[in-house]
Amino acid sequence: MTAPDPVERELLTRVLDALLREDAYRLRRTARTEHHPDGDWLRLAVPGGARLPVEPDGFQCEVRVRRPLLATDDGTAVTGLRPVLERLRPVVAAQDRPGFEDFAAECAAELAVRRVHRGARREVTERLALAYGPAAADWTGPRGALAYDALAAFRDHPVYPTGHARNGLTEPELRPYAPEFHRGFALRWLLLPRPAVHRGPGPLPPWWPTPARLGLPGDRHRQLALPVHPLTAGEPLTRALNETGLADTARLAPRPWLTALPTLSMRTVALAGDPATHLKLPLATATLGLRNRRTIKPGTLDDGALAQRLLETVLGREPRFASTVLLADEGTHLGAGHELLAALVRRLPGGLERAQVVPVAALLARTPDGGLVADALAGRHYHGSLPALLDAALTLLLDWHTTLFGYGIALEAHQQNTSLVLDRDPAGRTRLRLLLKDNDGPRINSTRLLSRLGDRAAPLLAFGDRRITVADDGPVADVFTTITLHLCAGALAFELDRLGRIPLAVALRRIRQRLERALSRIPPDAAAVLRTRVLDADRLPVKAMITAGTLLSKERSGAADINKHYVDGPNYLRHPLSLEPPR
Repeated sequence: MTAPDPVERELLTRVLDALLREDAYRLRRTARTEHHPDGDWLRLAVPGGARLPVEPDGFQCEVRVRRPLLATDDGTAVTGLRPVLERLRPVVAAQDRPGFEDFAAECAAELAVRRVHRGARREVTERLALAYGPAAADWTGPRGALAYDALAAFRDHPVYPTGHARNGLTEPELRPYAPEFHRGFALRWLLLPRPAVHRGPGPLPPWWPTPARLGLPGDRHRQLALPVHPLTAGEPLTRALNETGLADTARLAPRPWLTALPTLSMRTVALAGDPATHLKLPLATATLGLRNRRTIKPGTLDDGALAQRLLETVLGREPRFASTVLLADEGTHLGAGHELLAALVRRLPGGLERAQVVPVAALLARTPDGGLVADALAGRHYHGSLPALLDAALTLLLDWHTTLFGYGIALEAHQQNTSLVLDRDPAGRTRLRLLLKDNDGPRINSTRLLSRLGDRAAPLLAFGDRRITVADDGPVADVFTTITLHLCAGALAFELDRLGRIPLAVALRRIRQRLERALSRIPPDAAAVLRTRVLDADRLPVKAMITAGTLLSKERSGAADINKHYVDGPNYLRHPLSLEPPR
């Protein structure tokens, strides 16, 4: 048997880490820690015996995998992705075997993509250097943001082990359209009867194509064009039109029109001629779990536009954020009653042309010259001080999201949806701002929002997705913790420590200090909730992403929302690391 290569070993490490973190199939809680001269091992309750070498971690789990293998009782080392999963199969209940097989297929798809990445990354980064300039610190504006997105697309998700796998898509389908390959492509367009199309409150851009522009007969007053991703334009589109009864009246334009480039979210593309305009287009695939489909359910875009209005209302009441928090305009959207017949027109704020617009997901990505994006930004704006850049970002990030919590709001503003905007103010001083997008999945404590906004709150709570509004602070605090704290702050701290850049104790102390300072600015009752549930809690909620997204059915997991299904892990802001499993 061929020994696993470094790519497979790295993936297996992440897969085992995720299974332990989520306590999948009770692997973690039924394990026993054994201390050996070479380090600690977990003896897993697997028929025939299996020991896993581990070491202390603390980022959402007490331990992480030290070496990607299982040792059997007879001393055999089981290595390789498939052999290790096969060794764990006996712990899976019969009714959960389909999910286990789905996850094994997901792992195989991830491994294939990672091997493609290994061969493609150098060519992509060379193209980025030629197109945008050799120094990543010089990539500016919405156009430069696409180059940062491409670098971020090569990186792993902070916790999900198979984040590059796109269910059902092959390598020939990924290379022209996935963000890590950074290729331009032409959009397809579908002509629909206007009465069949639901429109959001925002106006369409003046360039929106007419039937004549698309080479189709028709009346612009009776028909409306809907952009379609090329990957959706074949069989998935045919199926959607048949299911909605539009097959006889819809017309797919014979020729593509407008060139686009993928953003970090593959289903969202930026116009090559106007990169400040993005089109979010549904794809018949799934990422971060087989149930996490990249379609656009009817009503989702209306909820996103309403969330934007809510955030604008809060900004109007909090003047200190007027110059530091930017919102993408997501009020323009179209839908024809099917998850594959929809489009969002996103407009980035103006005035970004001279700024670096960098998603948090790209901060620790490698630049074409091999450095970190964060180092390039620190060199340009903070006299080369990476700690100063991190501190500035954490200060604003935690202040803003804590303020939102004071209104009963928590956003799914994870590392992909949150960007740092860095430039100079009129006085020539460094200016750091946040840019937020894709706000259609918040959690909102309606009671707290009503108490803060009074009569103005009622129309801002009319979300179609009933899971968005809740009656207490708990679910809102969970989203604050799992998104803002874990993905946008904690993940950076732990990785910077592993890279030898900033000691973990220093970074975590700074996160705690900045959070404590932010709590002093919000209503005391709201501050008390976050203090109890975050700063002083013994354990913190942790997303069980593979469990809810792939391993278990909704009936088995009990997850009402697969993106908000939790286990718990150690509070790295409070407790020292421990190898012992939770009691």
